[in-house]
Amino acid sequence: MSSFIQTPRSRARRKPDRAAYDEAAVFAILDAGLLCHVGYVIDGQPFVTPTTYWREGRKLYWHGSAASRMLKAQAGGLPVCVTVSQVDGLVLARSGIAHSMNYRSVMAFGRARLIEGLAARRAAMEAFIDRLYPERSAELRPATDNEILQIGLVEMTIEEASAKQRDGGVNRTAADEEWNAWSGVIPVETRLGAPMADAQQSAGAPLSPSLGLYEPGARLDDVLAKAARG
Repeated sequence: MSSFIQTPRSRARRKPDRAAYDEAAVFAILDAGLLCHVGYVIDGQPFVTPTTYWREGRKLYWHGSAASRMLKAQAGGLPVCVTVSQVDGLVLARSGIAHSMNYRSVMAFGRARLIEGLAARRAAMEAFIDRLYPERSAELRPATDNEILQIGLVEMTIEEASAKQRDGGVNRTAADEEWNAWSGVIPVETRLGAPMADAQQSAGAPLSPSLGLYEPGARLDDVLAKAARG
């Protein structure tokens, strides 16, 4: 099993027992997510931009408007930090200091590079669509060259990454026994609702084959992880 090299910038300092640096742990969290936050600095000013992303091997991809300040700044190999997180539960104890959350998170470091050329950008966008909805790009109208030119796409090879996770119960102390406040875990999940067809284009039509994973009631992170496995 391959692991990412640990350095002071990627090594977890607080609760290091919750951290992992192997590809399996990092990729599992990345593949179960959809939204990331990209941190970078322009002229001494820090910015953090939320955007959708996808992964291929040790490479992360995200997109935005071709006119985006973020994408223009990242075109020439700008150092970035990408974070992804999932909240899985609220942990309530009998003291405020012991309250916590169950979560999964990844912090990844690398240098962003703008994807150039119509063919490469078109292939990247089709890969993004197919990452979320397997084989859906084959069902769709091909994007025009002008549409592709309006999209900016960024690629980042992950140089360092760490995963961190908490999935336990309540932290108890002897002093808590003197109180009767409820303690326990409230699970947090994002689940899919029933599909709502477009009234003009798809009323009464069956779902496309590419949406077979998107069953009402399914957990979104489970669906995304299955789609990533192909």
